[in-house]
Amino acid sequence: MDVLHTSYIEDLIGTYGVTLDENQCEAIRRYVTLLLRWNQRISLTRVTDPESILRFHFGESLFAIPKVPIRGGRLADVGSGAGFPGVPLRIALPDLKLSLIESNVRKAAFLAEVCRELSFNDVEVFRGRMESVPEDNDPYDFLTARALGNHPDLLKWSSRHLALGGKIVLWLGDAEASTLAESDAWEWRKPVHVPGSERRFLLVGTPKS
Repeated sequence: MDVLHTSYIEDLIGTYGVTLDENQCEAIRRYVTLLLRWNQRISLTRVTDPESILRFHFGESLFAIPKVPIRGGRLADVGSGAGFPGVPLRIALPDLKLSLIESNVRKAAFLAEVCRELSFNDVEVFRGRMESVPEDNDPYDFLTARALGNHPDLLKWSSRHLALGGKIVLWLGDAEASTLAESDAWEWRKPVHVPGSERRFLLVGTPKS
């Protein structure tokens, strides 16, 4: 069975509440192929089985679209790494204005190559730490982080860079989600379990005014 076949990708991603067309499935196939090729040279992911990549990286990332929801606007993916969740979100939402923030030089180079491969001429790859993003940048409607850590600093930074009513979207283990949801400066929704995972949750918050 070819797990990177269009119909398989459509069906699998559909279980996360997202519908993709043929071109979007082809973009995912090309992205996975590029990820596995680069992963032989630099450490981008420990998940190397294509089906597991589709579920763990793409399914979990795209699950945010119906649950947040995300429909468009400006989104910054902090500590983007191999591009998750930012790049899958941009594939599914072509109108999304995306910034990928990544301090690791080689990972940033990979992200730039992904953008070239997928013809994402309007996606910014910011090579540096989140603290290096200019304070006068236009605010973001969404900030995402997946397995980034250092949540206190992330929340402080996010509160300065989110637009009014903007949301931070985090992918966390159950213990992390429960602890972070106690942050007094943020209004948190109840964590949402990610389908197909044992203890992975989506946590969405908005800064209190």
